[in-house]
Amino acid sequence: MKTQELRIEEALAPAVFAYVQKAADALGLETYVIGGYVRDTFLDRPRGHDIDIVAVGSGISLAKKVAEILPGKNNIQVFKNYGTAMIKWQNIQLEFVGARKESYDHESRNPVVENGTLEDDQNRRDFTVNALALKLNKQGFGKLLDPFNGMEDLTTKVLRTPLDPDITYSDDPLRMLRAVRFATQLDFEIDKTSLLSIEKNKARIDILSKERIIEEVHKILACAVPSNGLLLLDQLGLLERVLPEVTALKGIEEVEGQSHKDNFYHTFEVVDNICAYTENLWLRWAALLHDIGKAPTKKFDKKVGWTFHAHEFVGAKMVYKLFKRMRMPLNDKMKYVQKLVYMSSRPIVISEDHVTDSAVRRLIFDAGDLLEDLLLLCKADITTKNPKRFAKYHNNFDIVKAKIEEVEARDHVRNFQPPVTGEEIMRIFALKPCRQVGELKEAIKEAILEGVIPNEHKAAHDFMLTKAKTMGLSPTS
Repeated sequence: MKTQELRIEEALAPAVFAYVQKAADALGLETYVIGGYVRDTFLDRPRGHDIDIVAVGSGISLAKKVAEILPGKNNIQVFKNYGTAMIKWQNIQLEFVGARKESYDHESRNPVVENGTLEDDQNRRDFTVNALALKLNKQGFGKLLDPFNGMEDLTTKVLRTPLDPDITYSDDPLRMLRAVRFATQLDFEIDKTSLLSIEKNKARIDILSKERIIEEVHKILACAVPSNGLLLLDQLGLLERVLPEVTALKGIEEVEGQSHKDNFYHTFEVVDNICAYTENLWLRWAALLHDIGKAPTKKFDKKVGWTFHAHEFVGAKMVYKLFKRMRMPLNDKMKYVQKLVYMSSRPIVISEDHVTDSAVRRLIFDAGDLLEDLLLLCKADITTKNPKRFAKYHNNFDIVKAKIEEVEARDHVRNFQPPVTGEEIMRIFALKPCRQVGELKEAIKEAILEGVIPNEHKAAHDFMLTKAKTMGLSPTS
């Protein structure tokens, strides 16, 4: 097992620290590396490429000096308003800041900043394990400064705030979300005093920008077991303030002895399941949102019990509203999630014996490039604890895949384009772009998907001529 000294030696071995040391000593600035890089050093986790440097004095001056002596051309960005600077060198991103103390206005998470000591700077950190600092000056190089027993918290795997948690979380409510995210990433527990404080201050997250909130949710979804973080968000009363569409799924209702599963906890199982197969963030979002339409569509029918008719359609529309509200991208990423939610129940239907090849062709056609991701989502959706049902559903899923492979190999429906193009139709019938051209293309597509004709040019051409005749169209040659 590595000693503390060996870990520090390895962490500070990269050449960039020698340049920071040289610059810091030249300027007479007491300088430290602090934050996640140091924390992960002692946790034996892969250290990231983002390194936070704090100087007792001007962080910008230090950054400029480092950029001046680093080999090669270096991209430095200076943010005067914040007193920070950033350098990208090779595959490393260095962020420089002057040691500071902060005071907050209750209506904003943007602090009033004053120059301060290293102790002041460590006081303002979110958690004790992120306040660990290693000295970079030649005198005392590698010395660990740990004023809040952060090393002990690393050992016991606890997240604590350096100061009174009511001050820490109220000052900057983003730290509440960061607490959940770090607990999920690091498999730590949040200190009980902090948990009570987060519950007490949960309404403070309403002052945060939607972009900052979603950035933390993204990071929770990117974890190996996101449900740990999502359930913690719910326990603390934060999830309903961020994603009320998800918390609306909570609970089981019973009428006349008939109940339905708790779609809230089912959803988290689906998310965890899919994370075992993919790191695609947006596919994980699709898993999280795939059932959100069930809350507004839930009804009880005496004959059939609980129903969620058209929940996929309703859920897909809710995806757009959620993305818009949370300032998430309304581009192809939103459309990707929306389409997967809309189609989330389609594949399992075709596992039934009586389903026709045309139904399979339509699934392949409608899903297009998203077919593999859709199938993955459907597989993750199998969460039953009944061994016989679990085996049956997985067997059905294998039937689905086999049917799709068989039909696709024969009919080549993936990314289907009609064998007869619109340009060819216009040339044959001497037409300009018009409704009739679209009708003929649509008729050819439908005939192929329904299995009336094979997906071949001659068959499509002959079908087109027959269809055109019923429309009063004749070829010009």
